[in-house]
Amino acid sequence: MKRTLLLLFLVLITSPLVAQRYSFKIAKLKYSGGGDWYANKTSLPNLIRFCNQNLNMNIKPDEDVVEIGSQELFAYPFVHMTGHGNVVFSDSDAQNLRNYLISGGFLHIDDNYGLDKYIRKEMKKVFPEYEFVELPFNHPIYKQKFTFKNGLPKIHEHDNKPPQGFGIIHEGRLVCFYSYETDLGNGWEDAEVHNDPENKRREALQMGVNIITYVLTQGSGLQ
Repeated sequence: MKRTLLLLFLVLITSPLVAQRYSFKIAKLKYSGGGDWYANKTSLPNLIRFCNQNLNMNIKPDEDVVEIGSQELFAYPFVHMTGHGNVVFSDSDAQNLRNYLISGGFLHIDDNYGLDKYIRKEMKKVFPEYEFVELPFNHPIYKQKFTFKNGLPKIHEHDNKPPQGFGIIHEGRLVCFYSYETDLGNGWEDAEVHNDPENKRREALQMGVNIITYVLTQGSGLQ
């Protein structure tokens, strides 16, 4: 009897039904070049928790880590990238990321201060035919569950510049959103990490919700 129950348990925990108990999962992008792709360790888990609790989403609670050149990239409708420093995409990395994005995937790049001069150059390897364009304040990404009439909220001050949201648009679809001069990921972190005011943390989380909701409502071609 015990052996039968054990076998039944093993079947259950390895079955597709158990593996698929979450609607989807999201990942942090691991890249080369020496930059700290692993920054903001508590940010994505907190954003996921906020989404699950406030919008009844069913996202896997823990973030995954996915390498830019891996075929596992295609398992995620939403991938988040952050860091302060150098980024290097090999030719195969750039091609894999391009294939992922034009196949229905979505990349959110969050400048953690210092990423800008590197990521712009590397994303030209991915989409040499496109430039980052600033999204207008009336873009749908700012008008999902929460409304941001003036675009991105300002979470952290860096160079006395206004926050800006840039995008790469392929065949009419926003495939990459780049949040600059705001540091959303820092706002998603545990409160004691940066001691940000609670209203700033909430604004950051609400904008994160908007980004994920936008990705889901515009549809993903990934299977």
